[in-house]
Amino acid sequence: MPAVRLCVKGQVQGVGFRPFVHRLATELSLAGEVSNTRSGVRIDLLGADDALKRFRLGLYEQLPPLARIDQLTEERLEPAPAVDGFHIIASESADTPLELPVMPDTAVCPLCLAEMFDVADRRYRYPFINCTHCGPRYSLIRSLPYDRPNTSMAAFTQCEACLAEYHSERDRRFHAQPNACADCGPELWLESARGDRLSGDVIEQALAALKRGEILAIRGIGGFHLVCNARNEAAVQRLRQRKQRPAKPFAIMALNAASLESAVELTTIGRQWLESREAPIVLLRKRADTGGALAEALAPGLDRLGTMLPHSPLQWLLFHEAAGRPSGSEWLEATHPMVLVMTSANRSGEPLITGNDQAREKLSAVADLFVMHNREIVHRADDSLINAISEPPAWIRLGRGLAPREIPLAQSGPSVLAFGAYMKNTLCLTRGDRAFISPHIGDLDNADNCRTLEESVGQLCDLLGTRPEHIACDLHPDFHASRVAAAMADRLGVKLHAVQHHHAHVAAVMAEHKTTEPVLGLALDGVGLGWDGQLRGGELLQVDSAGFSPVGELVALALPGGDAAAREPWRMASSALHRMGRPELISRLFPDRPGAEAVGRMLERGVNCPPCSSLGRVFDAAAALLRICEVQRYEAQAPMQLEAMAAGVKLADLQSLHRIQNGAKGLELDLLPLLESLIDEADQAQGAARFQAALILALTDWVCRASRAQGIKRVVMAGGCFLNMSLRDGLRDALIRAGIQVLLPQAVPANDAAISLGQAWAVHMKCSGSHV
Repeated sequence: MPAVRLCVKGQVQGVGFRPFVHRLATELSLAGEVSNTRSGVRIDLLGADDALKRFRLGLYEQLPPLARIDQLTEERLEPAPAVDGFHIIASESADTPLELPVMPDTAVCPLCLAEMFDVADRRYRYPFINCTHCGPRYSLIRSLPYDRPNTSMAAFTQCEACLAEYHSERDRRFHAQPNACADCGPELWLESARGDRLSGDVIEQALAALKRGEILAIRGIGGFHLVCNARNEAAVQRLRQRKQRPAKPFAIMALNAASLESAVELTTIGRQWLESREAPIVLLRKRADTGGALAEALAPGLDRLGTMLPHSPLQWLLFHEAAGRPSGSEWLEATHPMVLVMTSANRSGEPLITGNDQAREKLSAVADLFVMHNREIVHRADDSLINAISEPPAWIRLGRGLAPREIPLAQSGPSVLAFGAYMKNTLCLTRGDRAFISPHIGDLDNADNCRTLEESVGQLCDLLGTRPEHIACDLHPDFHASRVAAAMADRLGVKLHAVQHHHAHVAAVMAEHKTTEPVLGLALDGVGLGWDGQLRGGELLQVDSAGFSPVGELVALALPGGDAAAREPWRMASSALHRMGRPELISRLFPDRPGAEAVGRMLERGVNCPPCSSLGRVFDAAAALLRICEVQRYEAQAPMQLEAMAAGVKLADLQSLHRIQNGAKGLELDLLPLLESLIDEADQAQGAARFQAALILALTDWVCRASRAQGIKRVVMAGGCFLNMSLRDGLRDALIRAGIQVLLPQAVPANDAAISLGQAWAVHMKCSGSHV
């Protein structure tokens, strides 16, 4: 009988793939064996040709929920081995580095939920239930291969019943590394803010506290959440005050999508992501009238709300308790009134808190009660965040369920470790033809985030078993990430590559679209150090595998006070007024700003007013001129409120309000006429809508002229400004109508979280080709 060897690469370890292969082969009366290897899974099969054909088909059609096949190779085995039956055999030795993906954490599967709500099941109401189809992965892995001794579950010895499941090839918990039960696994307890452990049922008491309007700190999969009743205005305001988060929006959690319909407009793609195993926070548009059902303080001044469904067993148990502990799973489909604020537990700007002692130290003045557990979180993972208001949806943050994010590349090449940006920092490590992006680390403006970056470097390299051959960082030499990168390159004796900020933005989109061909890159964001030493936030670049060349730029505005201008949009409006030759309007338009006269003098004298070609700062100026937002209490508040103000506004007519001319650095786009048109606008909503629509006209004109000049019909749109869905979608559609192919960020965010991928791909392309 014929015998074959199949070698499978992809997400095929730790996901129940070998038991699945065993069942499929046995059903088809095939003999042979299956084992893990350093790069995937090896399957040796002996049987009739028809059975082998049906096996190959079933391999794809009946995959376990978390499995993914990236590559399947086949060779004939001659002579055919003498085997009896089909067996799962031990993994081969991992003396050499493993070429395996890292499994992200996933939401509880329906089978585990059914067990958790079954009074007769031994895991009834067990808050750490999991199987090979679901549960924590990345958050508890210390090293690969993904075996229990290499995870934080090594601290828990399985009881006899769990061990029987773990070793049974026919059980879905066969080799489920976090497998446990109430007799042998992690435990849950409740503490007061003073650190006293409280007796009684943890879930019951936690729910009672939420009903009283108290704030809970709950230890989850990748870190702590701060939780309160989203219908209780006083509780939400108290959380804002204690967390020192006066305006930045909070995410909410409901039992199911149906329970959210009274608060938000559910899109098809939004519902899909809410109910996905990744279970991210999903941004959806608020309903115009919710009847006061939710606290007004959840997302002040915005037209959207971050929504999520339970993803951990503990979160499901809170809703189960609120529903009266019903048996079975039918109740999961019904609407439920409880809505919770579910926000990351950290002090403003600091990393997500993961440890119990750290939570006691830093959250004692924030939380009234603490829900703790003793399963160590090895890797922190904030909730992933996606905007699903339009299609394609736009990732804003990669975290739990998505990270480490694996990106297939167009070609194999040397390993590159990229250190990312100053804001929204992530790391990226390439291995062969794959790139792996770390979870969100955060802004490198505080010591804790800087330490997290340094720890994450070693963790990522160790986890992937890869020693970088090249190091990449931002062009700015004073960023903490750039200094750490330089030190590591020196220590390893490898080359350090400084990659310009916007080059990296464009290259990130090229990476996910698997292209090395020349593109025209439109990079629009807040600010980054440019190739010429100037601050840039809006430019056109031609990018290919060899590097980039500048094609055009926005006409710069001065930043009065430097970084202060990014926090105070009225300063950017003042800068625009000064450039218009109307400085006398500064004090008139901003009479409540005590520094208005001083800013006018700074602009007149050119003192501490560096120029910056930034579209992000143009948005700030527009928001301030329209009196929508003069001072930002969180990043991008002004443009977000401007976008919300413009939503749904119909414009009667629209005229061109920009200038384009040839300059020393290519095509220059001047948006000053557009800003000037906003000065006397009495209707904020009309002004906001007109600004966005006229901006789309201006950018379309600019890009089309550059496209014709360069002879390139493929345009990459990158940078944080494209998290504005009205701008992204309007410009994309206009360029497509003009006959231009548009590449958008889809697998990674448009903002600085993608910079590490772009840095890695820019170096990867250069070092894999003829440009070394």
